[in-house]
Formats: sequence, structure tokens, C-alpha cells
Amino acid sequence: MREVEVLLVTSPGCHFCDFARQVLTRLAADFPLSVSELPLLSPRGQELAQRDGIMFPPGIYVAGEFFGYGRVSGAKLRSRLEAIAR
Repeated sequence: MREVEVLLVTSPGCHFCDFARQVLTRLAADFPLSVSELPLLSPRGQELAQRDGIMFPPGIYVAGEFFGYGRVSGAKLRSRLEAIAR
């Protein structure tokens, strides 16, 4: 299985960001993940938010593609990772 890069566009004190980290920690037991974070208020974070319509954090990118924002669905994320990691 190949490693999958996941980017979280985050904000300090964000409960949805904490939840996304927990989901990714659980999924890392089944998938080789490389998770990085980018502050929403950084220039690149703002650029991504505007481009992809991120209304609130976290913005989630899987293998360089926009996945979604806000409270992440663990089941949907697992399905996406299964499709990519094959």
C-alpha cells in the first residue's frame, strides 16, 4: 500500500480540527498516512479556502485533492483512502 498524503487546513482551538486529527489517528492504523497541517490564516491557507470554498476549518485534502471541510466523516474518508491506497 502506498503512503497517502493528507493536508489539514486548521485553526487554533478548532474542535472539528481536533476531531479530524482523531479520525486520522484511527485510520493511520490501517493506512500509511503522511499528515501535515497548514494554518487557515496563512497566505496559502487563505488561498486554498477561497479557491475551494472552505467555510470553516478544517479543510481536508487527500492526495492533493480537496476532500471537504468541517466535521469529517470517518466512513467517507476511509472509502477515499481505500480507493487511493490500492
